[in-house]
Amino acid sequence: MLQEQMDKLDITYTILGFGEVEIKENLPAEKLRDINTALADYGIEIMETQKNILVQKIKDAIIEMIFMDDSLPSSKISFHLSEKLGYSYGYISNLFSEYTYTSIENFIILQKIERAKQLITTNELTFTEIAWKLNYSSVAHFSTQFKNATGLTPSAFQRIINKRRAEVKPTTTTTTN
Repeated sequence: MLQEQMDKLDITYTILGFGEVEIKENLPAEKLRDINTALADYGIEIMETQKNILVQKIKDAIIEMIFMDDSLPSSKISFHLSEKLGYSYGYISNLFSEYTYTSIENFIILQKIERAKQLITTNELTFTEIAWKLNYSSVAHFSTQFKNATGLTPSAFQRIINKRRAEVKPTTTTTTN
């Protein structure tokens, strides 16, 4: 989508990575507005400053760590982020808070809860396994954070999901001749 829109607007660019391009020309304000408008329809926004770009990289690193890796790093997350991004944790933590009005820790908790919801929905892991996979010290700690974030316990969330699945399942009827 991104490539299509950039080509359509005849912009010189280089693809740097997933969802990341570098515009190779100075764009007039009008053309920049056109790009922003075209991309906004797809939920894509242009990051114009290096600090905005770094904040997005922090978010991407956290999401990748929680959703795409098999398990969270055994080292401290602060060390992991510092190593991955090449900045001190103090700097990235302050920058993140300044631009998002929340802490990295809160963002991590929210992402872990989203991942937990995804794992609960698949019904493949027990709550103990989910807590372990997401580096919680105990199922009780996991349950407390889950309830604080969602207003539901993991079991109540699972019951709701299972009930909705049961309601959606099509009923099959068989006839015999």
